[in-house]
Amino acid sequence: MNHFWNWIRNDAGERILRLDGPVDEDSFWGDEVTPKAFRDELEAEDGDVTVWINSPGGNVLAAAEIYNMLCDHKGSITVKIDAIAASAASVIAMAGDRILMSPVAMLMIHDPMTIAMGNTKDMERAIATLNEVKESIINAYVKKTGLTRNKVSKLMSDETWMNAKKAVELGFADEILFTGMKEPIQEGEDDGKEMQTEGRLYSARHMSETILNRICPAESEAPVTDPDETEDVEPPEGGVKPEPPEDAMPPADTLERPARENSMPVIGLDGKTSDGSMPYQILKDKLDFLR
Repeated sequence: MNHFWNWIRNDAGERILRLDGPVDEDSFWGDEVTPKAFRDELEAEDGDVTVWINSPGGNVLAAAEIYNMLCDHKGSITVKIDAIAASAASVIAMAGDRILMSPVAMLMIHDPMTIAMGNTKDMERAIATLNEVKESIINAYVKKTGLTRNKVSKLMSDETWMNAKKAVELGFADEILFTGMKEPIQEGEDDGKEMQTEGRLYSARHMSETILNRICPAESEAPVTDPDETEDVEPPEGGVKPEPPEDAMPPADTLERPARENSMPVIGLDGKTSDGSMPYQILKDKLDFLR
């Protein structure tokens, strides 16, 4: 079976479920990988389970099914977020009785997405469905965090990224792995004895603009002149090829200047540069693992 999950045991004999990669990359509802197959493996034994998650997300319905199975399991569920629990994977993480994050892990929540086609009524039905799916996801986040629905809804609409410290502060996680963190050091106290992880929220819109500026630098406004590609000029009858006038030659330093030396483009709120040549899709293509 082409599973996106894997059951193992550690040296102490504890059951560990690893969710690595996209949730339901092929089909959770197909002939081979089904909810029943996951449930059979989960319920093969009672007792505590540790779930390690390193996933960019995937099918929200498959995630909801796994969330329900874990919540219904006869035993304690401990979720440990390895590197990333984004989108649908963050929903699965909320099933943990305790949620622990690596100090270098990230958790991301956002509004559900879909692809729709058809007439106006079809589009309206798609919007209504997305709204209901969002409300169902909010239920899981509110149950874990205790935040208001409006607060969670805003975080989702902003496509919010949280590091481990911020996830703990907001209630999406209970503890940070490996650090043995104590109470945060107050201002003025000696903070040299223990490193503290700074809590931050990251808006995906601002982050995408920054990344896009770095991976898609602007072309130079003035093209570089290559002496080998200049058009040949036929010499006059005297056989001597005239020298071009001084003002027709580019500055000497231009010949050696790289084509992408100019400053990075300015990205607008619509995800495009001023000339419209850098669509937001470029970033999606470059970072398609963040879905």
